[in-house]
Amino acid sequence: MQGRLVIRDNADRVKADDAGITDPAQKFDISDMAAGDITFAATGVTPGALLKGVNKIGAIAVTQSLVVRSKTGTLRYVDGYHQFGLAG
Repeated sequence: MQGRLVIRDNADRVKADDAGITDPAQKFDISDMAAGDITFAATGVTPGALLKGVNKIGAIAVTQSLVVRSKTGTLRYVDGYHQFGLAG
């Protein structure tokens, strides 16, 4: 995974400066973006090789998420069932 910052305005530039980023065109790799004990979560929106997309069954949306924890190497798949129309 790699990424670059998108500086939209002066407030973004100040945040980058405060974070010690001097070159906004710098290419960051995964170790630059996340270090130490990391928990990562992703939920599929459209079907893909890693996660199922959102599926609507009547008044229920079914989602699939992946949660990864670096400290233990644990990968968890979580199926969520979300009922529409219920007050939260």
